[in-house]
Amino acid sequence: MLRAFVNAFKIPDLRNKILFTLFVIGIYRLGSHIPLPGIDFAQVQELQRQAEQGGGIFGLINLFSGGGLTRFAVFALGIMPYITSSIIMQLLTVVIPRLEALQKEGEVGRKKITQYTRYMTVVLALLQSLGILVTANSGNLFQGISDLFPDLGTWDTFLIVITLTAGTALIMWMGELITQRGIGNGMSILIFASIISSLPGQSLALWQTSGAGKGTAFLFLGLLIVVAVVLVEQGQRRIPVQYAKRVVGRRTYGGTSTYIPMKVNQAGVIPIIFASSLLYLPILASTIVQNRWFNDFVNRNFASGDSIWYVGVYFLLVVFFTYFYTAITFNPTDVADNMKKYGGFIPGIRPGRPTAEYLDHILTRITLPGALFIASIAVLPFIAQGAWDVTSFPFAGTAVLIIVGVGLETMKQIESQLMMRHYEGFLK
Repeated sequence: MLRAFVNAFKIPDLRNKILFTLFVIGIYRLGSHIPLPGIDFAQVQELQRQAEQGGGIFGLINLFSGGGLTRFAVFALGIMPYITSSIIMQLLTVVIPRLEALQKEGEVGRKKITQYTRYMTVVLALLQSLGILVTANSGNLFQGISDLFPDLGTWDTFLIVITLTAGTALIMWMGELITQRGIGNGMSILIFASIISSLPGQSLALWQTSGAGKGTAFLFLGLLIVVAVVLVEQGQRRIPVQYAKRVVGRRTYGGTSTYIPMKVNQAGVIPIIFASSLLYLPILASTIVQNRWFNDFVNRNFASGDSIWYVGVYFLLVVFFTYFYTAITFNPTDVADNMKKYGGFIPGIRPGRPTAEYLDHILTRITLPGALFIASIAVLPFIAQGAWDVTSFPFAGTAVLIIVGVGLETMKQIESQLMMRHYEGFLK
């Protein structure tokens, strides 16, 4: 593996991509530590202390922002507004025919949808920054903490909201730069960097609070979870495909055998991110709709991870979005039509509609264990905090799924670049 890293830096364009990605990550981490103007540092320190023992949706937002939320940094919102707008646009694409037509127009249509996503991200960032600012100063964010921004006036409010929104827009731009000029998917890489930055501190806190014996058991359990996540991420069912021979002029085409790789977890970590973003909407709505009953209901059931209602809804949302995203990314009808067009068929299955029904049946059955697995891993930290009396369990849940998923995808991209230039990769 070390030789593969050395080989990666021997290739000039690949080395430049890796260094550019690391440079952007460094700027992103710097912005997660620059505080907003007018913040009370004593209150922020108390907020960070309480956040280490908290969970729920604020814990997830803080996780995605690399601790920027509890520091009330320039990048406090993190990537959440962009993720939320992406979810909304994907849902609207299914509902609105105009957006569906744009998606099928190829590169031009996708650019239009991306532009709409950016506009919606800015709008959501404005709403979320105003909501977080009001919540932080009202004392509803954590117990005993209020007036994080003393002597907050109209101009100060405007300045802070604009700063948070600009920070989100800058993160969105940096993520797109990584996708274009760096390695891997930019948004996923930034989330990956945020989670990795908080993992050592959470591991140390778990070891100190649980003791040596219990901490060793937790580390061993975390290692088993990582191995299980890797196996599920790499697991796939290969559907054999045979292509008939075709004679065109004097040349013979086809006659080859291949397969369709259908992964157990076709959606990757996207369902976790989608579910986390959707669970933030009640929190955002409670800051806008000033209704006492509604606010109490949201604070009781969605603001922390110790609620059975929160854990149950989170589990079901992950399962739903696994099927939803799989249905968007893999269309059995299109796959069957393309196979029929080029003379391909699955042995024992007639081309056309029977092939599409067969693929849909296999996809539905193989997605179920994958959806249940990632949903179980996602809610495991909340169960661990209640059953084992620990403040945090960093070796499961959203953190491990994103770290493993993004790590594997990035490694595969570097692997393909090395193999193209006849270098040995990571997988031998």
